[in-house]
Amino acid sequence: MQLYMVLLPVILFVLILLLSCIKVVPQANAYVIEFLGSYKSTWEHGLHLKIPFVERIAGKISLKEQVCDFAPSNVITKDNVSMKIDTVVYFKIFDPRLYTYGVDRPISALENLNATTLRNIIGGMELDQTLTSRDIINSQMQQILDIATDAWGIKVTRVELKNIIPPAEIQNAMEKQMKAEREKRQTILEAEAHKESVVARAEGDKQARILAAEAERDAQIARAQGRAQSIMLVYQAEADGLKALKEARIDDAVLKLKGIEALKDVSDGRATKIYMPTDLSGVISSLGLLSESIGIGDATPIDRSPRPMQAPAADPCCDEPERTPETVRMKKDEQRRQMSVPVRRPEN
Repeated sequence: MQLYMVLLPVILFVLILLLSCIKVVPQANAYVIEFLGSYKSTWEHGLHLKIPFVERIAGKISLKEQVCDFAPSNVITKDNVSMKIDTVVYFKIFDPRLYTYGVDRPISALENLNATTLRNIIGGMELDQTLTSRDIINSQMQQILDIATDAWGIKVTRVELKNIIPPAEIQNAMEKQMKAEREKRQTILEAEAHKESVVARAEGDKQARILAAEAERDAQIARAQGRAQSIMLVYQAEADGLKALKEARIDDAVLKLKGIEALKDVSDGRATKIYMPTDLSGVISSLGLLSESIGIGDATPIDRSPRPMQAPAADPCCDEPERTPETVRMKKDEQRRQMSVPVRRPEN
């Protein structure tokens, strides 16, 4: 019983010691193992057994990509402008042994290396070039830091300039310059818009005048064609009438009656001269009553007042908008002259 009481604590101690020597390394992690103070190996993810008292874990390293947002660094440009630049560095640990034994406090060393590299690069650029060349600065810093940190087991994958903070007076000057540039662009755009509007208005007026001239030309052509067509139809109707009279073979009685009707219109008391046909005497002798009706031999004074005329219906195709009595009278005289054309008697 006494032996059992003595062995029980020893057994518990051995069990606890064995359990403490069983280690599980998580995924994307690595453990650096030392044997009696010297580097022995690097444990990857999985189950491992550590020898008690002679082995120890010198470092637990994360193999995932890490991000370090360093404090803004004071830099001076080539044209002596002091400003602050804030950078962000992305890196991965590719060799846990070098990361553990290569440099003391590797993150602090990376921060100082980043600040000195940034000062060297910005010191060779002017202010305007610094503000417009972020991609160039990022690529140069990434190359320099990656090469310098190989001995520390660090792989720099990306460097970004987070903020560029120039002095207050430089910011005010930049704002004024930006405002002046915007006002300049606004003035140029307004001038171009005014120019385009004037040109467009002039082009519109030109097209309007051209269309008005073409419309007036087409209207005049249409009126001329209508007038020519009307005249042609009138003469064609007269020709058809004469042809119909010729084909009708009317007798002498009808011709005499038509001549008397025409003589009645001529001898209305307004004409100063009347041209009598050669056979009028025979007509009068055969138709005595008609001679009295038409007033032959009457001493009635000549009526010199203007003859009342009835204006013909307006022809929208041929007639002009304004018709004066003079033009109407001239047209009636022309029609009367056409009607007084002698008609050849048909041969019996």
